[in-house]
Amino acid sequence: MKLDPRQCEAVRAVIDSGSFEQAAAALHLTPSAVSQRVRALEVALGTPLVVRTRPCRATPAGQRLLQYLRRVHSLEHDLQAEFAGEQAAPLSIAIALNNDSLASWFLPALAPFAIEEQVLLDLTVDDQDHTYTLLEAGRALGCISTEPQPLRGCEVEPLGAMRYRCMASPAFRARWFGKGVTRAALRQAPVIVFDRKDRLQADFLLKHFGLPEDAWPRHTIPASDPFMQAVVLGMGWGMVPELQMHDLRERGLLVDIAPSRPTDVALYWHAWKVQSPRMERLSRTLVAQARKVLRGGHR
Repeated sequence: MKLDPRQCEAVRAVIDSGSFEQAAAALHLTPSAVSQRVRALEVALGTPLVVRTRPCRATPAGQRLLQYLRRVHSLEHDLQAEFAGEQAAPLSIAIALNNDSLASWFLPALAPFAIEEQVLLDLTVDDQDHTYTLLEAGRALGCISTEPQPLRGCEVEPLGAMRYRCMASPAFRARWFGKGVTRAALRQAPVIVFDRKDRLQADFLLKHFGLPEDAWPRHTIPASDPFMQAVVLGMGWGMVPELQMHDLRERGLLVDIAPSRPTDVALYWHAWKVQSPRMERLSRTLVAQARKVLRGGHR
């Protein structure tokens, strides 16, 4: 069957915005008109596409449709520019990635490409263990994830690993670990976690010291720079990427409290097999640049 572009646009707007009212405002229609278009496509396809909750979300069928629509939009955009013989117009590419990649290597890796190729980055940040679901849900054309297995119809490329170290300020180490980093001391020393999806500290404490999540105090600070600042200020210890330490360690502002126990997190780039030319070039650039800076990424 042939998909109605206006109906598809309505479904995409509802899922992206989370409501029929916001979708209507974006499309300059009434909510009733948007609802009618969404319902008409659901009838045509014989399956629900949108769960009418607050916010609205895609059904599994809606996720597959959204994946398809994003890729078609990207392909059409580049093809039209090519046939018109014009300089490529800006193309928005949705990418899901983890905060530590964004705060360290990602932008330096892609900035020259984005400028040269007229690519607009539409970034969604989530924990590296959860970005995969955003690709699966049709929210992104590519993602950086810890998942090594590709979705059906996708390709996956290993990027290398981000190494994390248990860092603290010298004053914090002296106060809490004067007699060494022991299980008893770790039960009392405050920990800094990024957000409630951040498993790095919890996995480290469970693996090496047998401490469950309810056995230690924590601060939750969901922003990269404030997270680092909190560690430097001595509020707690945290798992800090080597790529983000810069000169803090050399200046003596941070010390490694467990130097023999680094944590390596392997990262992978996922993207659909069928993509627009610019998306394919973005994938090649991202993979090549990531492998220059991440551990084990050189081939």
